[in-house]
Amino acid sequence: MERYQEGFRRLGQRLWLYGGSFGKWLAVSAVIGLAVGAVGAVFHNCVHCAAELWAEYPWLLWCLPLAGLAIVAFYRLMGVEGQGTNTIIDAVHEDNRLSWRLPPAIFLGTVLTHLCGGSAGREGAALQIGGAIGQGAGRLLRLDQEDLRVATLSGMAACFSALFGTPLTAVVFAIMGISVGVMYDAAMVPCLLSALGAYGVSTLLGVAPTRFAVDVPALAPVTFFQVSVLALLCAMVSILFCWVVHSTEHLMVRRIPNPWLRVAAGGVIIIALTYLVGCTDYNGAGMEIVAAAIETGTAKPTAFLWNLLFTAVTLAAGFKGGEVVPSFFVGAAFGCVAGPLLGLPAGFGAALGLVSVFCGVTNCAIASIFLSVELFGAEGLLYFALACGLSYFLSGYTGLYSSQTILYSKLKAKFVNAQVNSHAADDMSPPEELVLK
Repeated sequence: MERYQEGFRRLGQRLWLYGGSFGKWLAVSAVIGLAVGAVGAVFHNCVHCAAELWAEYPWLLWCLPLAGLAIVAFYRLMGVEGQGTNTIIDAVHEDNRLSWRLPPAIFLGTVLTHLCGGSAGREGAALQIGGAIGQGAGRLLRLDQEDLRVATLSGMAACFSALFGTPLTAVVFAIMGISVGVMYDAAMVPCLLSALGAYGVSTLLGVAPTRFAVDVPALAPVTFFQVSVLALLCAMVSILFCWVVHSTEHLMVRRIPNPWLRVAAGGVIIIALTYLVGCTDYNGAGMEIVAAAIETGTAKPTAFLWNLLFTAVTLAAGFKGGEVVPSFFVGAAFGCVAGPLLGLPAGFGAALGLVSVFCGVTNCAIASIFLSVELFGAEGLLYFALACGLSYFLSGYTGLYSSQTILYSKLKAKFVNAQVNSHAADDMSPPEELVLK
């Protein structure tokens, strides 16, 4: 009898422990998901309206230097100068406290950038808005330090999900992208609940999920070979992407240390580049170019290079946004051109390029595979998985986020625990501890 009593006691303790934890995260995730979903939907709609105004009134491009000055002034007023996506990643790694002033600053900065024709995405803002709101909600609910990390990750996943309509990608990106090589298992359920909640709220508020129609070739050995070659090329493009973005920032900060002058000069450069190319394809997020590359198989041969240059100058100058949507543009445009040269359909090549370059710049292979399913469907899963795996392996230790850590080597079962881009921006050789013997 005592043995049965002891068994029931332990069962009760286990149910209380796990049931209580699940109930806690169900409530916390609901708060984060609803709050971030609503803010994310408002942010999406504001950026969309800004992009429409820019398209209707191209003369707003001439206001870009003034918009940059307003961004610098607002960041200084809010006391969040120099803070960005790396700040959110550091908050997870080092338990840093995030300022409530960061979300309104990146919100306004991104809207102004899109309103006046700057070339940037929106996911950088999403991660910052979501991470800050998630941590703030956790503090209001008096979570301990370990749970605040999970709350921060949940907010990141929620806002990414709200903006793109890709909850699975958002979850995996959050729990596996901060420290590559490990998975924040305790954050999986909270992040999933928050991402689903935010996705539902944003959908109700009119944010359409990002989806593309693409024709996938039948499985064949020759196609796998063609996909492998394209993935190798996309890995090189992802290295180029990260190098250009970081090197441009390093160069502009060194040559123009004053942030006011730097942002004004960046605005003037974007104006000059726009008139040089004679079109506005590379201003704004450029998702319509991505859609054309994937769904109609059309892209200019040099489009990926021009967009990379526009994005690098915009972000290096101090305008706000993100690099992931530009990586979509660069990957889709490059794949659309390179795919047919390898014998692949242009639209399918664009889709492969999108996920492969995204994988290379974020070092998130599993999230990239989920992204391919949520954007294009599961029909070409094996092709996309191969492309993502090769791009992750071949892109080395470069990445968009310098605070991201890679814990295990990409070449052998070895613990390296190094930050991405821990070497100088103008020296892309691997740091000494990453030279594997």
